[in-house]
Amino acid sequence: MILPPLSLYVHFPWCVAKCPYCDFNSHALRDALPESQYLEALERDLAFQGAQVGARRILSVFLGGGTPSLFSADAIARVLAAARRHLSIAADAEVTLEANPGTVERGRFAEYRAAGVNRVSLGGQSFDARQLQALGRIHSPLETQRAAAELHAAGLANFNIDLMYALPGQDAAAALSDIEQALALAPAHLSHYQLTIEAGTALAANPPALPSDDGAAQILEACQRRLCGAHFVRYEVSAYARAGFECQHNLNYWRFGDYLGVGAGAHGKISLGMDAGIVRTVQWREPRRYMSAAPVVQTRSRIATRDLPFEFMLNALRLVEGFEMESFEARTGLPWHTVADTVGRLVRRGLVEANGERYRATAHGLSFLNDALLAFLPERATTTELSAMSTAS
Repeated sequence: MILPPLSLYVHFPWCVAKCPYCDFNSHALRDALPESQYLEALERDLAFQGAQVGARRILSVFLGGGTPSLFSADAIARVLAAARRHLSIAADAEVTLEANPGTVERGRFAEYRAAGVNRVSLGGQSFDARQLQALGRIHSPLETQRAAAELHAAGLANFNIDLMYALPGQDAAAALSDIEQALALAPAHLSHYQLTIEAGTALAANPPALPSDDGAAQILEACQRRLCGAHFVRYEVSAYARAGFECQHNLNYWRFGDYLGVGAGAHGKISLGMDAGIVRTVQWREPRRYMSAAPVVQTRSRIATRDLPFEFMLNALRLVEGFEMESFEARTGLPWHTVADTVGRLVRRGLVEANGERYRATAHGLSFLNDALLAFLPERATTTELSAMSTAS
């Protein structure tokens, strides 16, 4: 097995408030932010995991959460300096910081850029104040607009705006209004996610009325047409970018690359080469336990050979470009005949199309991606597990 590219994900687990739709490992900040203590834990974690991967080059860094923009620019600089001490970070590495428009002080983006951040992902979600309130967001539409202006002023034109669609009571016209207001801020990238109600979230306890499946499909189609007209290319199920501004970190995930997961609750995936297989790592989820623990991962488990086809397809079929037969073999260590019959059946069903040795989901297949992925699930797995694994990715 040829070792794939390697990325670094660093998790910052605190938010001002927990959004009712969120099932990520995020925790409402009740007391003062334990910035120094958490940074010390991250540095121990980076030192430990850096020793596991040796001189392998890191192509991208993603500072996610939670809300990383709760941390000062000095803190972010400290984390990135520690990463460079313990890992081989490429000189041209993409370094993304997630930011909530309601937590960024004036001038802070220039400081983040000076700390080493060269890309920002801004959690806008909507430009409708009523929808933001329903989603439990702490910012206003105006704060998103101001944050985008700050990004341009700081020279961080490579930024993403997260938007949700199929919100409570939303129709295509309202969703298109969100798209228009986002485009007016001149982002390089847009993530466009359908609101889903996840088990265990506050929203699941009191679910709102959402658009029907047909209504959501109509909203998505209208938004896709508008984004295409604005020269945003859809390169993944929920991701659109101007040419050359695709998120390299997420592309590495979707191409079944490797990544270190550092921070409370962070997940990692590491290929060991030869016959050693691929392992997944998970850090302690609860922040205080993570901060007090020895600098080792909580769990380290090898991906079973029977699960590798599904794990690969769960990511690769999200990409509009799809994947090549050779990349399946290189990233999983399995021969193509392992999945050839299954892929052939999906081609005949119109969910996947073949072009030489390249395979990708059709337009119909992207709309019904779970139907295609179910074909690769081991017999023991269930559709519930598919949903859980899709969320984890």
